Amino acid sequence: MMDAETSIAAPRPGRHAGAVLQVLPSLAAGGVERGTVEVAAALVRAGWSAVVASSGGPMVRELERAGASHVLLPLAAKNPLVMRANIGRLAAVIEGYGIDIVHARSRAPAWSAEAAARRTGRHFVTTFHNAYGGSGFWLKRRYNAVMARGERVIAISEFVAAHVAAVYGVTPERLRVVPRGVDVSRFDPERTSADRVVALARRWSLPDGVSVVMLPGRLTRWKGHQVLIEALRRLDRRSLHCVFVGSGARRYRRELEQAVGRLPPSCTIQIIEDCRDMAAAYMLADVVVSASTGPEGFGRVIVEAQAMGRPVIATAHGGAQETVLAGETGWLVPPGDAGALAEALDAALVLAPEARLALAGRAIAHIRANFTTEQMTARTLAVYEELLPAAAEVARTGHAAA
Repeated sequence: MMDAETSIAAPRPGRHAGAVLQVLPSLAAGGVERGTVEVAAALVRAGWSAVVASSGGPMVRELERAGASHVLLPLAAKNPLVMRANIGRLAAVIEGYGIDIVHARSRAPAWSAEAAARRTGRHFVTTFHNAYGGSGFWLKRRYNAVMARGERVIAISEFVAAHVAAVYGVTPERLRVVPRGVDVSRFDPERTSADRVVALARRWSLPDGVSVVMLPGRLTRWKGHQVLIEALRRLDRRSLHCVFVGSGARRYRRELEQAVGRLPPSCTIQIIEDCRDMAAAYMLADVVVSASTGPEGFGRVIVEAQAMGRPVIATAHGGAQETVLAGETGWLVPPGDAGALAEALDAALVLAPEARLALAGRAIAHIRANFTTEQMTARTLAVYEELLPAAAEVARTGHAAA
């Protein structure tokens, strides 16, 4: 890892197809960060040069193990003076690494990245990871609008693409839909050993012989934890255990803990702030829920759970409507409707073993056909190749076209 404020290391020697700089606030754990690392690794495998600029984080090591370079910059800052200084810093990175394409994945660093790309005459690409900026204060909308100024604008779902076209007027010529993907070599029930699942159940002290409902996601109000608690209260079932997997503000956690008091003694709730083996965690769940009251741009949790063959219930808005086959791989319910969620939970929990097995097969096949990391990275590289056709030729043949 290198600090661009002190020096710019020369690019690695050897011919490469092209060079892409991805720009984001940090490399902490998260879906945007995971996708950034996956695209960087795919670029390296395809013969490109991959560079990521961020303020750092735990995923830097994984990025560098994949053969990509990381440049440490204060890109999480929203201070206008820091953002202005980041233009020169990024321009130095672009020149020092011979970057061809600058790909911004977040709004604050996108302002600096666009100016640096323009200053150096490089291509500029953006990714909308959610549908933001449709209403509200005009200054906020103007701040968001930088994400619509890429030569190519990537949306992570058809839902997000429709928003980008309607709100920002991005035309089909520039707009590309690249759904996020799941690593099916990691999220594979056949590769998730019973020992891992048992060890996690013991670590969490899960009760034996009890149906488990799981809601993975940050502890924040819009994720719908309270809606799920109310749905559980309405269920007339015995021995039900709910697991919230995720961290968040302590005040909201206390609210959830107080809400548990509305449940009958037979229904218990547990909050797990950190899980390093989500594949094993999904295997512990009888049903996985995404109860978000606001639309998710994509909804990674629901895709991962389906890849593991778990029955899923999601709210019927946003990206979930594209990733869940209602009645085949899971259930879609109206957002904020605890009654509908309770009915779907009851249907999922009474599935006969043969029906559960058939649903698992359909869910796994659906995700592997449509939402894998390999598909996501291939589609992203195809966007880069639209801007650099000569680089695409080098990647395929090892030399430029005559």
